[in-house]
Amino acid sequence: MGQVRLGKTEIVVEKNAFGALPIQRISEDEAVKLLRKAYEAGVSFFDTARWYTDSEVKVGAAFDGMRDKVYIATKTGAKTAEAFKKDLETSLKNLRTDYIDIYQFHNPSFCPKPGDGTGLYEAMLEAKKEGKVRHIGITNHQLKIAIEAIESGLYETLQFPFSYLATDKDIEIVKRCKEADMGFICMKALSGGLITNSAAAYAYLNQYDNVLPIWGVQREEELDEFLSYIDNPPALTDELKAVIEHDRKELSGEFCRGCGYCMPCPVGIEINTCARMSLLIRRAPSAGQLTPEMQDKMKLIENCLHCNSCKSKCPYGLDTPTLLSKNYEDYKEILAGKPIGAAKELAI
Repeated sequence: MGQVRLGKTEIVVEKNAFGALPIQRISEDEAVKLLRKAYEAGVSFFDTARWYTDSEVKVGAAFDGMRDKVYIATKTGAKTAEAFKKDLETSLKNLRTDYIDIYQFHNPSFCPKPGDGTGLYEAMLEAKKEGKVRHIGITNHQLKIAIEAIESGLYETLQFPFSYLATDKDIEIVKRCKEADMGFICMKALSGGLITNSAAAYAYLNQYDNVLPIWGVQREEELDEFLSYIDNPPALTDELKAVIEHDRKELSGEFCRGCGYCMPCPVGIEINTCARMSLLIRRAPSAGQLTPEMQDKMKLIENCLHCNSCKSKCPYGLDTPTLLSKNYEDYKEILAGKPIGAAKELAI
């Protein structure tokens, strides 16, 4: 697939990066095996975060003693300078390193800047001066904040959702990053699992020479699939274009991306799964979504308080309570034995 340069950081890596969020769900031995296999195959960029439970610990274990061989990006969700410094020291300890290649503000509700009263950006500059941070980045799901970060000139990288379901506004963000010589790190390249054709996803992203996709990996077969594209990157053929066009039509409108920023729910609803259940059933084998455990999770929707907390936190501005209700109605029809196509209209 070639290489990509992350803007003014001058970091150049294989255009195929490892997203370490999913490895929090597997054992340390399994995670280390996956991380090292990725490295041995040519992957050298690994993205994690303080919020990903023990993901940093596993990344640290995988690359202990070979820190100079890889680039590690992590994130802080700190809201104060004091919390920032604490997060940074914890990350350095977890990662078994004395520096972080790209340290990112993790989906903040505003764009941290010098003099904004939080002290966050000043703490980041101090950490960079001390050599603990080499490059300053920001992640976000909101166009407004992404644009503000680009225009500020304060950030070297932006991590933002991007896939073949992207809107023209999302594509404009990618172009503006290139013009600003700002690295673009692509998250949600499979749109939270709704995109099931990785070849189509790869081929689409390969059109953009400044985009570094990070693929969330939990299983070895998933890793093998992505690694196979390093030497044999799929071309954007008419067949794959047809897949993309079909998915764009099916996934048009308002749908849950599964980012999880609406969580937690006060009554325990697993919103980032339940609010897109109809799509998950339609786009993948349904058996895994019809288990007694999953039925219990969906039934919790009946307890929704309509407090709109999830709605207020959704970075995409979705009417989440309504999505939950629609998905639950569809789910009950499917459980009753009706074909998926017979449901009134699967909620998207």
